[in-house]
Amino acid sequence: MAEQKSLKELEAARLARQEAKANKPAGNYSDEEKAKRKERVEKAKDALSRSAGMKGDHIAPARSALKNYLRNLNDKNQPDDARFELLIEAPFKAPPKRRSNDRF
Repeated sequence: MAEQKSLKELEAARLARQEAKANKPAGNYSDEEKAKRKERVEKAKDALSRSAGMKGDHIAPARSALKNYLRNLNDKNQPDDARFELLIEAPFKAPPKRRSNDRF
């Protein structure tokens, strides 16, 4: 049977989380990193705006990946430059057609 925590323990844990959040250092980025992030945001927003009226099966997942990138800008795990370029090009590059296996 699961052990239940008392109200005092729960309150102490909540206060500890609140204090840890308040004491968390702000993200300190250098000017070079800020410029790179700003450039990437502009590229991602441009790709989203240009792909708005496009149709195709590959467009929706590519646009959602761009939106997800913009939502998670402050995460530590950002894609490297090559992966970011693939992310930007995805809505405009049609996937290769599947080959049929009808060789007989």
